[in-house]
Amino acid sequence: MLDKNGIAQRIAQEIKDGSYVNLGIGIPTLVANYIPEGFNIVLQSENGLLGMGPFPFEGDEDPDLINAGKQTITTLPGSSIFDSALSFGMIRAQKVDLTILGAMEVSENGDIANWKIPGKMVKGMGGAMDLVASAKNIIVAMQHVNKAGESKVLPKCTLPLTGVKCVKKIVTELAVLDVLPEGGFKLLERAPGVSVEEIDKATAGKLIIEGDIPEMKLS
Repeated sequence: MLDKNGIAQRIAQEIKDGSYVNLGIGIPTLVANYIPEGFNIVLQSENGLLGMGPFPFEGDEDPDLINAGKQTITTLPGSSIFDSALSFGMIRAQKVDLTILGAMEVSENGDIANWKIPGKMVKGMGGAMDLVASAKNIIVAMQHVNKAGESKVLPKCTLPLTGVKCVKKIVTELAVLDVLPEGGFKLLERAPGVSVEEIDKATAGKLIIEGDIPEMKLS
């Protein structure tokens, strides 16, 4: 199965040349390290940055340059820094082509829960509500099961929702799944060394398996 960097590396293959992409907190931030060479991709951070680069090497960090998750980042030539009002204006005006988010749960209808666990302290919902309401395409990067071994790929979300019927694709440590418009998860690829049976066992929602399922190819 994949580690977090493997999930990010696979998701990077979904990014089209010339697109504007927002990276959410957690695993999605790692995607910046795997943008295909030669691609003209503009990464947007909701705290007010266009032109985010990969993470800095140790010793090269600039504490004034951070992403929405408060991690130190780099900027690329031509990058732009601005306030969050302008940043969310871009998001709400649907200027972002692809949003990559982490999640605690995703339902077979494409609902996403990623901002709150009841009973636990939370600083706020962040920008996820705007992102899922406005993005043209949403891919989720997450673990297939939680720490207790329970599926996070469900018939219906049990946690407070962030968005409804918005997720198009999921990449986990086990698989790549399409979320079908009529409901259900279609298995597209399996992680190296992972069997279809393992994925089926880890998926609580409706899983659609058609033909031979290829292994992911990671460059």
